[in-house]
Amino acid sequence: MTTHPSTAEKGVGPLLRAWREQRRISQLELALRADSSARHISFVETGRSRPSEEMVLRLAEHLDVPVRERNALLLAAGYAPRYPETPLDDPALGALREGIERLIWGYEPYPALVVDALYDVVAANRGIMTLVDGVSESLLEPPLNAMRLALHPQGLAPRIRNLRAWRGHLLEQMERQIALHRSEPLRALYEEVAAYPVPDADPAEEPPSEPVPYFALPLRIEHEGRTLSFISSISTFNTPMDVTVAELAIETLLPADPATAKYLQGLVP
Repeated sequence: MTTHPSTAEKGVGPLLRAWREQRRISQLELALRADSSARHISFVETGRSRPSEEMVLRLAEHLDVPVRERNALLLAAGYAPRYPETPLDDPALGALREGIERLIWGYEPYPALVVDALYDVVAANRGIMTLVDGVSESLLEPPLNAMRLALHPQGLAPRIRNLRAWRGHLLEQMERQIALHRSEPLRALYEEVAAYPVPDADPAEEPPSEPVPYFALPLRIEHEGRTLSFISSISTFNTPMDVTVAELAIETLLPADPATAKYLQGLVP
């Protein structure tokens, strides 16, 4: 996994340099993108020049720095944070909450949920709650965490028929998020779930009763004696201006075969 600069490093220059190196962009390439010069970028990174607020934001945009970390860059440069972090239950986000709930409830009978940057579930529809029926009560206590729920031995893991493949997919997804966001809490969560025991062979792994031309890695999970197959899709908000909104992700599980679709349609009224 990617190593990150020590938090003891002060100033916006080392932070910008670390983001540039992580994105594998040269000073010249960044300068061309940001309508600047390689000399100025060098001076900023070494602390010889203090960038304007506009320049910090411009460089952050071209380095694809997450919104939360853009605030950190601004603070390091001596400016006030630009992006608020509004609690999801704040009245100001009422329209957003209603839209999310309408979206995931409208997706029924198929499962859908919304998670934050630490994969804590902030909303879920009845399709999801049907799948988690029977898992340990301790895993269902708030905040319900999607990664713990999926990979814990007392969660869904024993019922996932392609556990090793699905576990690998989830861990790789978390690694990408850690590289993007540099989140120590997310790194701690990764280390926790990666340490969960894994069976030598997938539990009760069996091929589908009929060959299915999957177009993506399916989640194959047992529910009341049936094996259901899903394809996962994740959506985020375009050009968010709030830290909370930027870190929300909507995950929907699309039936991967006709049998799963038919079963779910008769399951949720």
